[in-house]
Amino acid sequence: MNRLDGKAALVTGAAIGIGAAAARMMAGAGAKVLVGDILDGEGRAVAAGIAADGGTAHFVHLDVSSEADWTAAMAVAEEKFGGLDILVNNAGILFGRNVEEASLADWQKMQAVNQTGTFLGTKYALPLLRKNAGTSPEGSSIVNLSSVSGLVGSPIDPLYSMTKGGIALFTKATAVGFGRQGYRIRVNAVHPGVIETAQGRQTFAARAKKLSSGSVEEARSIALANHPIGRFGTVEDVAKAIVFLASDDAGFITGSSLVVDGGLTAQ
Repeated sequence: MNRLDGKAALVTGAAIGIGAAAARMMAGAGAKVLVGDILDGEGRAVAAGIAADGGTAHFVHLDVSSEADWTAAMAVAEEKFGGLDILVNNAGILFGRNVEEASLADWQKMQAVNQTGTFLGTKYALPLLRKNAGTSPEGSSIVNLSSVSGLVGSPIDPLYSMTKGGIALFTKATAVGFGRQGYRIRVNAVHPGVIETAQGRQTFAARAKKLSSGSVEEARSIALANHPIGRFGTVEDVAKAIVFLASDDAGFITGSSLVVDGGLTAQ
């Protein structure tokens, strides 16, 4: 189940963290994967690791806020893989700053990566996804990475909540639009909770600033206590959700929000 045999996928922000795990897992499920990121060394290492494990992958330098980079990436997808069946808009950043602390430059940078990147990825991949949609029983798939902060407000980083909430509604709007236009492209969002990544550790540092002790470990313990499942998430937990939504097994799922948070937002 959840196989991606014969499909071509592009994952943004795929050099590290959730993106790297998703790229590896998708390749393991049979997909040809285009690894997109601005971190050239790390991205090439991910692609090389996939190839060493018997998969098919190619790295492309991709600043998701750059139209020129998206145009080049689509050309590579055509050249290397003959098109595109899956787009994973994963690239994202956070700063862990509240309204008083954040600057206009912070907002513009976060918006450029989180929101503009998702818009441009969808726009530029759309022709390839539409073309390949006819070759699969369930069409093509877009998976957008939102966050639990796109469902409930984050006092630690309200700007992050604003960008991720926008992605959640963009997902629903494009899912409805593409469906009604007969494009045969499903669009879904994954909402990770606290995940054991560098970005996850940023949130602990931001939470620690609000404590009298300033302790990152105390902040971590408080956050863990809010997870009914008893642990934080791993990149593999999120990658499994991405692979499922990208696969034909999710053929009747579009416009959905798949929450991967260990019960954090169920309370």
